[in-house]
Amino acid sequence: MLEKIANLSKTLSPNFRRILGNTAWLFSEKVFQLGLGLLVGVWVARYLKPEGFGIINYSLAYVGLLEPFSRLGLNNIIVRDLARDPSQKEETLGSAFVLRIIASLISFCIIVSTILWVKRDSPATQWAVAFFSLGSVVSSFGIIEFWFQSQVEAKYVVWARNSAYIFINIVKVALIQLKAPLIAFVIALVLEQALAYIGMVFVYQWRGNLLRAWKVSLVRAKSLLQQSWPLIISGFVIFIYMRVDQIMLGSMKGVEAVGIYSAAVKVSEMWYFVPISIVQSVFPSVVQAKDISQAVYNQRIQKIFNLMVLVGYGVAIPITFIAPQLILFMYGADYAPAASMLTILVWSGVFASLGVARETCLTTEGLMKFSAATAAIGAGVNVVLNFLLIPQYSGTGAAIATVVSQIFAVYLSSALYPQTRSIFIRQTKALTLLGLVKPLLGFFKT
Repeated sequence: MLEKIANLSKTLSPNFRRILGNTAWLFSEKVFQLGLGLLVGVWVARYLKPEGFGIINYSLAYVGLLEPFSRLGLNNIIVRDLARDPSQKEETLGSAFVLRIIASLISFCIIVSTILWVKRDSPATQWAVAFFSLGSVVSSFGIIEFWFQSQVEAKYVVWARNSAYIFINIVKVALIQLKAPLIAFVIALVLEQALAYIGMVFVYQWRGNLLRAWKVSLVRAKSLLQQSWPLIISGFVIFIYMRVDQIMLGSMKGVEAVGIYSAAVKVSEMWYFVPISIVQSVFPSVVQAKDISQAVYNQRIQKIFNLMVLVGYGVAIPITFIAPQLILFMYGADYAPAASMLTILVWSGVFASLGVARETCLTTEGLMKFSAATAAIGAGVNVVLNFLLIPQYSGTGAAIATVVSQIFAVYLSSALYPQTRSIFIRQTKALTLLGLVKPLLGFFKT
């Protein structure tokens, strides 16, 4: 078997080796941040206690309400277009940047004005929301990341992000030692984002690209919006079934309940970088496979779905059994109720992974409108279940609502439309491991 593995590595195509290298860089970034986050991020959560931690997470969720609008659903579209035609990068990036700036400024005004009314009795929440909203404006420079994604050059993004992450975590430790107030940690989170984007701009220009070469084209901007509007709508409904639970929980049970629930969410999602990193790396090759032939494309997509499910099962099964010990070790006794929530929430990751791969299919096949339709189903299920379950079961009810809505949004809903039924079949094969049995038997056969 070892000989087969060695021979297999020699037969990898240059393109596949490049994808593996890119994925390795993305993995290294997240593994590094995960390790540092376990030391510093958890320390911050312990320092702030569930109430302070709840304010931060409630504020992030509130700002996230308009994040789909500020981002305009352009992420995958920009990567796709840059991968297909790199020569038009100045026009693509320039037009997308202006659109994102305008949208994020509008979002900032709406969010800040509404939070003053919604949380008029909580100045700490008002300030946190205002600063996080400012961060969403700064994130417009994040479109540079999509250029590196399209060229399968993740290492430059990793350099920028990790440099900012290291610096800000040092700042967080200092803030804890100085017994700093909550708002200081909010500012640190926004500053981390800003420093990362400054680093990306520096690397982008260091690599021979020029920001001043960006061009704004009204025709190109209009084309981007025409393609992205389904993804904008999808982004809103995806947020509803991914994060509205924290807003509803905060409204019904208070920010302390949000803090405990957020601890479970953080642990359940700490591995999400794995499917995201993989799909980000293979997305350009999926687009190219579609141009080669339908058979090559189908084979590649099925492999991605299979891998997503394997990763999901590999995380969900062990965490289900060690959740109480894990929460106690990481967050302490104040967050002990989060354990029961974690045993439920961790299973949403299996379907979240399928959803990441599914978006690749929808974008490549030009079926983005179904992303909005199917996500709307999940959003509706989530809101109804949260409304019914949170009053009696608090965070545990929110966890159940999240998992069920994920299943509806990224899996069952694909069976409703003829155009997406093939995706449902691929997902079913992956979930039942049918697509893996034969290849594994052949690989290990002596």
